[in-house]
Amino acid sequence: MITKASRSKIRVKKHMKMRNKLQGTTERPRLAVYRSEKHIYAQIIDDTKGSTLVSASTVEKELAKALEATSNVDAAKAVGEAVAKKALAKGINEVVFDRGGFLYHGRVKALADAARAAGLQF
Repeated sequence: MITKASRSKIRVKKHMKMRNKLQGTTERPRLAVYRSEKHIYAQIIDDTKGSTLVSASTVEKELAKALEATSNVDAAKAVGEAVAKKALAKGINEVVFDRGGFLYHGRVKALADAARAAGLQF
């Protein structure tokens, strides 16, 4: 009988392949995206220090109040803008985009486009 691996295991495997190739530095940290069924999260991470510099998500009260739903493209755009504004305030202009093994489509693409429009370069 043929068994198929779960989609979450496939996504984690894809993410590990990507992480072997890209790494956030102090000059150009990594913008990591994670999307769950109900929320979307974005972090800017310096992998050399192992620390999160900036984060934004739909779980935050300020963002959640302004949104009708937390699991749609509009919510992803709001998170992209929020993380870009926080990053620019800390002096971070360039990042490496880590889509987390998810397809570059829908909410992940909307977050990336909103972050670019707000001033982040990647």
